[in-house]
Amino acid sequence: MSEGIFTLDAEVRTDLGKGASRRLRHEDKVPAVLYGLGKEAVSLTLSHNKVFQAQEFEAFYSHVLTLNVDGKKVEAVVKDMQRHPFKPRVTHLDFLRVDAKQALQTNVPLHFVNEDKAESIKTLGGHAEHHMVDVEISCLPNDLPEFIEVDVANVELGQTLHLSDIALPEGVTSVELAKGEDHDLAVVTVKTAKGPSVESAEDDAEGEEAAAE
Repeated sequence: MSEGIFTLDAEVRTDLGKGASRRLRHEDKVPAVLYGLGKEAVSLTLSHNKVFQAQEFEAFYSHVLTLNVDGKKVEAVVKDMQRHPFKPRVTHLDFLRVDAKQALQTNVPLHFVNEDKAESIKTLGGHAEHHMVDVEISCLPNDLPEFIEVDVANVELGQTLHLSDIALPEGVTSVELAKGEDHDLAVVTVKTAKGPSVESAEDDAEGEEAAAE
């Protein structure tokens, strides 16, 4: 993947308010705000085309980005993105400044793997019900993973994997688990597929035969 995806040019904007943001969007620009590290928040403007191309990559949301703000490089992560309700447009971005020496908290996507190899799914007819699509983690910027894998290969029918069952990369911790055992949230459950049982199918067949006689 090109590193250019993770570098965005931005300009400081002083024309604020809903009207100004509306004008920017008509000019194919995206209003944004940069905050964090105890510094004053800065309002920015970015090219919509560049932002839209970048946001199509999953890694864009869980990667330390470089913002060229009026020629000065700032490292940041995406904390929030607003989209138009039905048009393919990004309407606003929130960026959080990061420091290589300070841990950050952000969400990274979960990748569920080996569902097609799990006996509980492949042989026993179960299906995986995902309770989460991402997880909030804490780590130093250099340890930030693009995603976290959840291996479903050995999950039995009726079994649930929780946050404590997920192997996190070195240097990465779960924000929820750090709050205590009662925050060990469910991540995925292999459930029995809904449908008529063999017994009920046989009963239906017998009933149909009796009706025919």
